[in-house]
Amino acid sequence: MSTDTVAGSLSPLLAETAPELARVLRRSALLTPPRFAVAQIDVRTELVTMRDGVRLATDVWLPPQLPAPVVAMRTPYGRGADPIAGAFLSFARRGYAVVSQDVRGTGDSEPDTWDYYMYEPDDGYDLVEWIVRQDWCDGFVGACGGSYVGQTQWQMALHPAMSTIVPEVSGLGVAVNTAHLYLFLDAYARVVGKGEGKVALHLTEMEDHVAAETLAGGYFNEPLYQPVPEPLLRRYPQLRDLSPGERQRRLWDLYCAMSGAERAAFVRLATGSPAVTTVDVESLPSVFGQRISHDAHTLPHPDPAELARSFHAPVLLRTGWYDWGLNDALATWDLLMRAAPEPVRSGSRLFVAPSAHNQPGYHEGMAEHPELHHAYGTPTNAETLLRWYDAVREGRTDEWPAVVYYLMGANEWRSADAWPVPGARTVALHLGPRGTLTTGAPGAATGPDRYVYDPDDPTPTVGGSIVSYRYPPGSVDVSAVQRRADVLTYTTDVLPDDVDVVGPLRLVLYAASSAVDTDFVARLSDVFPDGRAIQLQSGLLRARYRDLDGEPELLEPGRVYRLEIDMCATANRFAAGHRIRLDISSADFPKYDRNANRGGEPGPPVPAEQLVHHDPEYPSHLLLPVVAGRL
Repeated sequence: MSTDTVAGSLSPLLAETAPELARVLRRSALLTPPRFAVAQIDVRTELVTMRDGVRLATDVWLPPQLPAPVVAMRTPYGRGADPIAGAFLSFARRGYAVVSQDVRGTGDSEPDTWDYYMYEPDDGYDLVEWIVRQDWCDGFVGACGGSYVGQTQWQMALHPAMSTIVPEVSGLGVAVNTAHLYLFLDAYARVVGKGEGKVALHLTEMEDHVAAETLAGGYFNEPLYQPVPEPLLRRYPQLRDLSPGERQRRLWDLYCAMSGAERAAFVRLATGSPAVTTVDVESLPSVFGQRISHDAHTLPHPDPAELARSFHAPVLLRTGWYDWGLNDALATWDLLMRAAPEPVRSGSRLFVAPSAHNQPGYHEGMAEHPELHHAYGTPTNAETLLRWYDAVREGRTDEWPAVVYYLMGANEWRSADAWPVPGARTVALHLGPRGTLTTGAPGAATGPDRYVYDPDDPTPTVGGSIVSYRYPPGSVDVSAVQRRADVLTYTTDVLPDDVDVVGPLRLVLYAASSAVDTDFVARLSDVFPDGRAIQLQSGLLRARYRDLDGEPELLEPGRVYRLEIDMCATANRFAAGHRIRLDISSADFPKYDRNANRGGEPGPPVPAEQLVHHDPEYPSHLLLPVVAGRL
């Protein structure tokens, strides 16, 4: 297959994975009948001892027929409260043993303080080691769960006994954000896990409590290189003789070689925090450099390719078009396909749903397409997992397409042999005067378009890949925001035919600023005949990090720079009668922090005049991967 609609002639499994999925979705019960009654399932709680003596609370669900294959989950959200926990009884009634563990410092596990991410590599490995020593394990060990629970699976995949992992909305931190995620992390740090300052509120309530505080802050005005915290310099005096960039790289190498306890102590020393939180981890690019992203702390390693070569378990990697970790999930998939050992490469699969982070994402056509109401495109999530585990155990994973994705706009499931999908044509749409977006290259020279970005009145986040309970994610109409004075829009003519865009998106932008540092945000939307502009995808570039392979560098005010903005990826049919729109601004707040435009110089935020060029010398253009139709 290439980019075909998944056909019912493939196999019952594939038919349910893609084209007839809408039919399957209308069923409320699992397709596989249970083998055992509820009363036959033995549920017990164990305190599993880690290598350093800390005990982690672990529930074990055992079917009556033993030994059995095992499905494991490690969570900070409560081993009985995590969303996937509702499937555990279903798994056990169908012959699988289930192991559900509160990660260190959460739930009923020791100790009384949670250090976010720090101990997961050691503890995940130790749990697998414990499982395979139990007489009720038949040798198969799979894993499941999303978000943080997805992150905990990557460490488990390093154990040679691990059979498969199914991380959802998760990745290895190999994609780079050039700005700091802002809104959600502040609330998350205050409620999840145990420790000083934690509040017993749901994230929804905490977001409401901190909303005013959050919206009043979030200014970015750091120097190009933050001074190394004095406690770290005292611990590592050799750093004093290195350049700032060399110091960051050396600190990362040291950090990667540490145990979980050593990393936790390092971060506490660097931040002054009593325990490691999401906010602390998000601040660590100031110590390690912007290349080291948030989720790189899942499995810190100086060489991601070498890390990928260490995996033993094939991966069913599940993500969504509106998930905030989509870029990293796709970068992780690329890394696995390039560097993982052959059994992992050939045995892994990618599944991209029309979802946001554990929430529905694409909303157009919900009445006719029930799959859009569910986070992963299916309420039969447990059934999908069971079918995958069965396929791995029985050596039938070749029946699953390498890639299954949802084509928004058409509201169809599609399959492909690889990602990016083979056969896509890269089409350049050039920005032009009066807001045009055309396939023709710029003709005569025209003056640039301009707008003023004011950090005190930033362009707001509307929809997209934000994780929030106050700001709905997904395919929100952004036409009102596009009418702001600090937003430029470029729109095609009405499309005479359907155009399918599937793959990575990139904007080559020729721009100048009056500021020494600023941000540029690019967003793609599908303009419907009724005037709604439905957000599809976006990307942000912090100008100082325009060369991610080099060192950060401030702008020369007024100078035109060639900037490449990674806009992640999408799969959407722009239907006949619709138009394609690109908008450009300089903030996406409060999803990301807002640039104060001062380049680290002390003082209040300052407005920046931004110039966007589109002429023969500076041909700004949007690159779209077109798999069907013509522009």
